[in-house]
Amino acid sequence: MPTKAERTTAYIIETVAPIFNKQGYIATSMNDLTDATGLTKGALYGNFENKEALALAAFEFSSKRLLNALDEVLNAQGTAMDKLFALTDFYRHYEVFTLDMGGCPVLNVGVDANYNNALLKAAANETVHTIEGKIALVLENGARNNELKLPVTPLQFAKQLYTMIMGATAMATITDDRKYLINTVTYLEVLLKKELKN
Repeated sequence: MPTKAERTTAYIIETVAPIFNKQGYIATSMNDLTDATGLTKGALYGNFENKEALALAAFEFSSKRLLNALDEVLNAQGTAMDKLFALTDFYRHYEVFTLDMGGCPVLNVGVDANYNNALLKAAANETVHTIEGKIALVLENGARNNELKLPVTPLQFAKQLYTMIMGATAMATITDDRKYLINTVTYLEVLLKKELKN
């Protein structure tokens, strides 16, 4: 059973995570955070050393939520190709998954933190590499089980696949047009069949 302090900390993180994700680290003020949580600055600083620590905890919360969802998708029963198509289907509906998160945490925080917060940038970078590693493991297992044939190393293919997905996510976000994501995912599914056919 979590203590009252632990419940308060969890409440703060869950409440402020979408705010940091939408507005960015610099643009999010302590007033934004106190308004959202209904707590005083003193209460926030009683749970977190500073705004940066809170922003990092918020990103880790959102990142963990994303990684858990991807684990469900990639660890489901089926062949490697089934898992890759489950992944493309997940991203086909990605804006629904990320709606209450304030958008894609990897994209939003990664770009926002690039020039103004080394810790957040490093955390986003680590999440990218974790996701690429999860995809690469599916590809490696698929090749080992003779389910698919890889034209390059598993990690290289995973990086290209994730790059295309994130590029489409960025374009859909910038233009507010989900067709960028839908069309790219549809193309990726054709590419996967063609490139990985054993």
